[in-house]
This record gives sequence, C-alpha cells and structure tokens, in this order.
Amino acid sequence: MDPVIVVGAGPVGLSLSLALAGQGVPCVVLDEGSGKDEPRPARTVALHADTAAMVHRLGCTTLRDEGAYFTAWRTMRRGRESRRVTFEDGPAPIHLPQHALTRGLRDAATAHPLVQLVTESKLDALEQDDRGVTAHTRGAETTWWRGSHLVGCDGARSTVRKLLGIRFPGRTAVERHAVAALRTELPWPGEALLDRSPPGEVTARPLADGAYRLDWLLPARGDLVTPDALVTLIRDSLALWCGGTTPPYELLDTGVHTLHHRLARRWRDGRCFLAGDAAHLLGALGTQGVEEGLRDAENLAWKLSLAWHQGASEALLDSYEAERRRAVAARLRAADQAMPALRTGGGLRTYLPGASRAAELLLTDGHLGRGPLGAEPVYAPPVAVHDVPTATEPGGSVENVPVTAPDGSTVPLRDQLGRGRLLVVLVAPGTGVWDRRHWVGAGLMPRLAAAVSALPVRAELLVADGYPGAAAHTVLLVRPDGHLAATFAGVHPAGLYEAADAVRHGPSTAAPAPAPASRSLPAAAPVID
Repeated sequence: MDPVIVVGAGPVGLSLSLALAGQGVPCVVLDEGSGKDEPRPARTVALHADTAAMVHRLGCTTLRDEGAYFTAWRTMRRGRESRRVTFEDGPAPIHLPQHALTRGLRDAATAHPLVQLVTESKLDALEQDDRGVTAHTRGAETTWWRGSHLVGCDGARSTVRKLLGIRFPGRTAVERHAVAALRTELPWPGEALLDRSPPGEVTARPLADGAYRLDWLLPARGDLVTPDALVTLIRDSLALWCGGTTPPYELLDTGVHTLHHRLARRWRDGRCFLAGDAAHLLGALGTQGVEEGLRDAENLAWKLSLAWHQGASEALLDSYEAERRRAVAARLRAADQAMPALRTGGGLRTYLPGASRAAELLLTDGHLGRGPLGAEPVYAPPVAVHDVPTATEPGGSVENVPVTAPDGSTVPLRDQLGRGRLLVVLVAPGTGVWDRRHWVGAGLMPRLAAAVSALPVRAELLVADGYPGAAAHTVLLVRPDGHLAATFAGVHPAGLYEAADAVRHGPSTAAPAPAPASRSLPAAAPVID
C-alpha cells in the first residue's frame, strides 16, 4: 500500500510522520526548505503534560537536552508578587526553542526506516481518487508522488489548503508582542512570571542555560519597534524586577510576534487532511498554536493508521475534524470572549459570572494549560459507557499513572500510547507490591485477558495499582491517543467488545464542526505575519 504523504516538515508534520511510522505506516515528508532550521532563541514553544509525553514517545531528545521546566509561575503587579503557582500536584510546562524541537524531531525522523524526508520539494498540484492521492512537486525532486492519504502540515499559507479550495476565515493581528531572548540572572531562578504593571504587560519564561524569553504586549496595530525602544523595554523590565538596577544581560535574539486567529472551514477533503497552522492559527492570551498542532497529529495518526492497516470507516476519519476543530474553536471562542475584559480591564464578571478571580488567574490558566484557554481537550466518546466514575470524564485525557504490562515492566501509562492499539487498564490495588506471578493468573485477570484477546482491534492489557477516583476492579478502555473511551465495573466481555468496536468505527454520524466559530471569528484580510 502507498505511504501517507505529509506536506511540511515543521514540528507538526514531523510529529505526524513519526507517530504514523511508530504504528507501522510509511510516510513521505515533503519539505519545501533545505532541512536546516535557522536558530531563533526568541521563537519558543511551551509543552504541557500530554504533548510533552507525546514528543518523548516519538524519540525527540531535545526536551531533555535543551528544555527548561518552570519551577513556578509568579504573577506580579508593579513589580510586587500577587500570586504564585507551584507544581507539586502536577507536571510543570517545559519550554524550549522551536528550532530545537524541530531539530530533535527531524533527527528522529531521519533515523526511522519508515520515514522518507524529501527536502527542497514544493507542492504545486495534487489529485485524488477513491484509492489514493497523487501530489506533484517541483525543486530538487520534480516528480509525482503517490500516497494513500495526504496531510497538509504546511503552515499558515498552506498550499494544500489553497489547492483544496478551503477557506480560512478569522481575525488578523489579534495581538502583537515585542520579543527578546536574553541570558541574565533574575531573583527567581527557573520561575516564569507575568507582570501586568501599567501601562503594559510582560511575561518572562525560563529557557535552558540561564536564558529567558520576554514578551511585551504591544498595541495590535502600532508603530514599528525600534532597537532603542526594545532596549528600553528590556532595561526597564529587568530593573523593575531587580530592585531598580538593571542586571547584566546578554541579548540573544529579538523580534516582533504578531498573532492571528483563524480556523479553516474544513479539515478534511476526501483523502486529504489539514493539521497545525494549516488548519488553525491561535496564540493570544497564552494559548499555544504548536501544542494544538501536536494534538492534531496525535488524534489523526491512529485513525490514519487504522485506515492504512485495516480500512477505517468514513465516520472515524471524519471524527478527526469533528473532535479537533471543535476543541480549537472552543479555545478561540474563549480567548475572543475574554480579550475585551483582559485587555481593557472591564467586564471580567460578564465572562466569569459571580467570580471574583482577577484577570491574572485567567491568563495564568492559559499559560499553564488550565481552564478554558489551556486545558487538555475532552472529546465526545463514541459510546456512552460510563459504569463507574473516575477523575477523568469519558473523552478526557487519562492520568499518567504507573501501569504494569503483562511482561512485568512498570511504566507511566502515557508511555504505552501511540502504538495504534487500545489500552485496557484494570485497577487492582496491591499489584504494585505483589509479585506478578501471584496476580497474573488470579481474580479477574484470566477472564479479562481472554476478553482483551477477543477484541476486534489490537489491544494491550495493563494493570494499575490505582487510578484517581476509580474503585477497585474498575476497567478503563483507552484510545490510542490517550483519551478515555469507556469505563466498566469489573469484566464485561460483551460491553468491552462493543465499546472497542465503536472506537474502531467512530460515531455513527460524525458531529458537525461548530457553527459558532464563524460568528465569533468573522472573515478578515489574509494573514500577513
């Protein structure tokens, strides 16, 4: 069978190709560039628990080597602390330059035998039929490529999206930031901070080796930021945080970052799909565009893998757009509704009725992957099986609890994702201290093992000593991308089979993409960033 064609070799395209290859699907990645990314320390990405775990599974080593975890998040006003968030109860965001993330993913893709990277190949035509897609490129490889499916991960000016005739409405220049990467010493090593001192707003987020990225909010449409003006911003901010004296600093990189909010009308056209910036643009109020693109890749990869190996239903392939477009649209609406309150200082209570929380809390949620601006998405599960409650609602992302595999190894649950198979997790308190030979053939295990082996799709049986909110003998059915599909009280082979079959086939009628996105995000001028 023909490989999947991935257009674009940024973080999303490379992640998608690695995710597919990890599930036995060969990929051709068409890269318009030379395969070498210009180092830009001021262009960074923050990853939260689910996306960081995904990048780790894909074999990218730069998180460990070049990333920096926030030790805390500090909110300040006029240089004085008003709130401080630590991460004792959950993983901290990890922050690294985007070129380092791309390089790590590219190295992993280059080493994978099922990924073919083709540089200096610009897509200029595509055709599709009921058996596959044919794409034409010009450049170093001026030729036709044949694939089973094609995914456009080629950025805001996506050629794939334009060739498919898909509209990309939204808002231009929603926010504008002056950005600087510099190396210095602040009073709070390793901590990120948000300072809303009038008349502006500035964030500082740690990078590796004592560096920071600083962002100053600018008027959406204003004058160019001169080098002298940027130096003044740097000196004033550092002096504010360091007792009135500007500490020594080494300036590494600067820029002006303009944020747009856009949402493609469709994310699927036959055998062609859109992902990442080709499908959506966001980033205001702390939201993360690259992170949402990685979630696109993980959601689509297991569905394309099933289609490639077994032939997935149209409903399952349609569910990619239904799930991911709805999740991104909700993020865009939340930012769109919150922005007048946060940027003008009035009307916050209309967005949070009855709440007394300050604007800083909402912004903090966006930066830390919480609340309507940042929380991991919850998808509507294809089955409404919820026999027993857990801390994770059906369709939500599972907690990263330790699990034991049949071979006796104990690993984080999320390390078992991304292999194109369902996970069946039995909550069995005590298994963490018992010798495996005592429980693998006792209690519910033999019957559950037989039920898992009879499922209509590949599945792996795991055992957890506990799961938040779940009683003993709870059975969880987890999708290949880590979202909870169903829960059961004990072993129910028929129900488990039905739920697995529903995951495989997707909803009987894929949910339509949400109409409110077009109301809150009216069409605007082309992206000009």
